[in-house]
Amino acid sequence: MHGLAVHPASVQDRDGARLVPAPLVGRMPRLARLWADAGYAGRLVGWAREAAGWEPEIVAKPAGATTFVVLPKRRIVERTFAWPGKCRRLAKDYEHSVASSEALIRLAMIGLMLRRLRPVR
Repeated sequence: MHGLAVHPASVQDRDGARLVPAPLVGRMPRLARLWADAGYAGRLVGWAREAAGWEPEIVAKPAGATTFVVLPKRRIVERTFAWPGKCRRLAKDYEHSVASSEALIRLAMIGLMLRRLRPVR
């Protein structure tokens, strides 16, 4: 996990979208592209280009689609959101502070990465 940001429910997702990539500006020189949901199409795109030189790609439904459509990259995002949900403490939103939520998500993801390490022989 390279970026993580939890914000209170009073912050709209489109306004909180910068919180995730902002700490990565200048720290990850090979990062060139961001994928974002259509809900983030506003200010995030201009900010990413100006602040970091990244090329945001907005994943949106095809024009005229009125039913469910499988979107590219959506599975990757949904799968990543599901992994911390397997941890009992993160199955529901019990936390009272943003900092404790972020810490527990980091611990869950560290545990996931440690379980996936292969033993060196």
